[in-house]
Formats: sequence, structure tokens, C-alpha cells
Amino acid sequence: MQRRAILSAAQMRAAEADWFAGGGDSFSLMTRAAGEVARAAAARTRPGGRVLVLAGPGNNGGDGYVVARLLADAGFAVQVAALGAPPAVGDAARAAAEWRGPVGEADPFGFDLIVDALFGIGLARPLAGEAARLVEAANASGVPILSIDVPSGVDADSGAVPGPAIRASETLTFHTPKPGHLLLPGRMHTGRLQVADIGLPPPEGVELFLNAPGLWQLPVPGPDTHKYARGGVLVWSGPALHTGASRLTATAALRAGAGAVTLVGARDALLVQAAHVTAVMLAEGDAQGFGRLASDVKVKALCVGPAAGPDARCVAGAALQSGKPLVLDADALTAFAGEADHLARLVRRHARPVVLTPHEGEFARLFPELSGDKLARARAAAALTGAVVILKGADGVIAAPDGRTAINANAPAWLATAGSGDVLAGLVTGLLAQGVPGFEAAAAACYVHGELGNRLGPGLIAEDLCGPVVREVLAGLV
Repeated sequence: MQRRAILSAAQMRAAEADWFAGGGDSFSLMTRAAGEVARAAAARTRPGGRVLVLAGPGNNGGDGYVVARLLADAGFAVQVAALGAPPAVGDAARAAAEWRGPVGEADPFGFDLIVDALFGIGLARPLAGEAARLVEAANASGVPILSIDVPSGVDADSGAVPGPAIRASETLTFHTPKPGHLLLPGRMHTGRLQVADIGLPPPEGVELFLNAPGLWQLPVPGPDTHKYARGGVLVWSGPALHTGASRLTATAALRAGAGAVTLVGARDALLVQAAHVTAVMLAEGDAQGFGRLASDVKVKALCVGPAAGPDARCVAGAALQSGKPLVLDADALTAFAGEADHLARLVRRHARPVVLTPHEGEFARLFPELSGDKLARARAAAALTGAVVILKGADGVIAAPDGRTAINANAPAWLATAGSGDVLAGLVTGLLAQGVPGFEAAAAACYVHGELGNRLGPGLIAEDLCGPVVREVLAGLV
């Protein structure tokens, strides 16, 4: 299975420019793209239906004029509502000149479909004036909207929506998805995303990907394996009144395939844990004890943070000194609030992968000086710390220190429940214990987490994410 690249607007323009430099004809590329849109439009409205094309002043508008011509030739009743004067130069002007149908103001009510060809991937400013009026009228009409390339008003690189923006029922983009299709709030405007192949060569040298199975491979134990060959895991328990989070993490690590998982903590906490766990083992210890246990050659990965309590910083320090693959989550991140540089120094002394799993609040506390869109912030945090960073959310971003980045669009809303993040931390840890590299372990865990949410659906609670359904999901991915 191939990795699915995501291109920025600049990368997409460069891909087109390379194709043109190699002898490709720009108008034929426009016609090919418009043909894909026309086929999608025809499939989504009744034969002979009424279609309104909103055409902008640039090449996206040129696509719209070609779409209008192709649909009219196929027997649809098509009208173009142009933003300003028709394009005067280039392929867009040729496309507009070849349209012989009506152009003018139109009330979008009463049409069967609206094709949004106002602005494409190059727009990075708020819509205003007549453009904003057209967008707001289209949105208010209740008519299904098919956007070309990106919904007008959405930033293709960041997903930002700085002003009025089309709320598409469906978006047809070309060659690869763009970040703005997948990142919030742009994803809420994109609707169903379709990617059309328009004949450009496969992208090369790309560092941004859609998180999907082609990006990683789940480990499969060999016939000669044993539990410690599959990796031992240590999880810090935290205090007696807050044991549930670490228990979820430990159970998830087992479900992810770790061969043996041990919860480490104070005696009173372990007495609570003992009443709830069976396959998870228990070991008494403080921060120093955690470090000693981590030195065991059978231990392959560690997790510190879920409800870790006041000892989180000391235990995290001991874990970092162990040289074992490590996941830092929740309290272990908050313990370094505003001290990202110090955490980075500790991580960079660490010989094995470190994965940080902050949600937006934890990220802001740990990295108060980092700003920008979600992609930029996650990448900057990974570069600063030397750790793989999972910036969690419905549009989660996984960033590696070497620049590789993935957007995880597989994150159903059912996962927005207490303890869900603790399970994710356990999934990452369990995969690290089996030797999966840091970036791949983080990406695979996020995808599996999303698949669990999809399978379980309404009524999901965190304990369900550690249940037998994990077997079904993993079996479908190995």
C-alpha cells in the first residue's frame, strides 16, 4: 500500500510548473481537471438538472467555465454567476470565451447543484464584498455545493477560515489532498473529499502524509517469539485516588501487542490497581525504583504521565535517563510547563525514541512561545525537542524531528471522552515495545485509535477502547 502524500499550495503549483516545463499543455490540464468535476457534478444531480456555477476571476474560475460548458453539452441547464469581469488573460480567458451560455446574477435558490469555482488553493485572505455575498447566498440556499479544489474562503495550507467560506457538500481536489482539507476548521467546510488523478507524476520528496496504513506497518510476531521478545512495558501508576488513567494505558499497551506490562507505583496505589487488573503486573517503587526497573533488559518501552500526580517530573526524569523508548503524556508534560528547552535537553540525551502526546491545552502550557497553525506548531515542537509529537485532536498532527509529518483525519467524535487519550498513550507504548520506530508507532496508534472509535460509535467509553474490539481492528490491519 502506497503512502498518501499531501501537498501544500506552493508544492502543487510547483508540480504543475514541472509538468508544463516538460511539455505539458496548461489548457489541456485545465480541461482534464474540469472534466473530472463535470463527471462528479453530473453524478450528483438529476439528468437535465439546473446547475449554477460560481466563477471567479482566476484559473479556478476558468475551471468553472469549462465545467459549465461540459455540463451544458451533456444536457444540463447551466448558468454562470461571475465574480467581476470575466478573466482577460491566459487559460481562464480562453475558457470563459468558449462558454456561450448565460452569465449574470442568479438567485441560488431553485438550482439542483452549485459548483463553487470562485477561488482555488492560492487564496489566503478573508473574502469580502461581492465574493462574500456570493458565498453567503450559496450557503444560505440549502442547495448542495460541489467545490473545485478547495472551498472558497478556506486557506488550503492551514485550514484557516478568516472570513466567509463555502460550506461544501463535497470537494473535488486534484493530484493530492491539501492540508486545509484535513485541518480544522477547513475540514468542516470541505464536506466529502474526493481526489482526482489528472495525470501529474507521483510527488517526490514529500514530508507530509495522510495517516493511513501505507505509512506504517503493524508488527506481526514470528513463530519463535515469546512474551519478552514482544517487549516489556512499564507504566507509572500515580496516586491511589487516580489510578484509572494509568490502568487504561497499561491495558492498551497489552492490547497493542506488548508481551508483558507492569504498573509501577506506591503500595497504596497498587492495592487499588490489584482489584482491577489481571494480566497487568504490579511492582512497588518510587521514581528511583522506576528507573531501576526500567534498566531490566526485558523492558523495551515506558510510559509516564497519565494521572501521574506530583511525582511526574521525577519519574519522567528517571525514565529519560533509562535510554528506553518513552511516551510522555498528561501530567508528565504539564510538569515541564514553560520549560520546553529543559525538556528538549533531557530528550536529546536520550538514545531511543521519545513520543510526546499533548492535547492543545497541554501543548500551550509546554510550548507557550510556539505559534502558527497546527502543522507549524507540531513541527516546531518536534524540531525543538527532538521528540515525535502527537498534537492531538480531531485533526491530529504527528510530527517527527526529521520533518516527516502526518495528519490524522481518522478521529471520530466518539473519541471525545475521558480516558481516550490515556488509551492512545498505551497504544503508542505497546508498539514502541515491539520495536516499531517512534514516528511510525505514533502514527499507527493514532489510526488504530480512530478505527476503534469508528467501530464502537455512540456510547463509547474509554474502557471499551481496550476491549476485544482491539483484536478485530488489529486483525484487519496486519
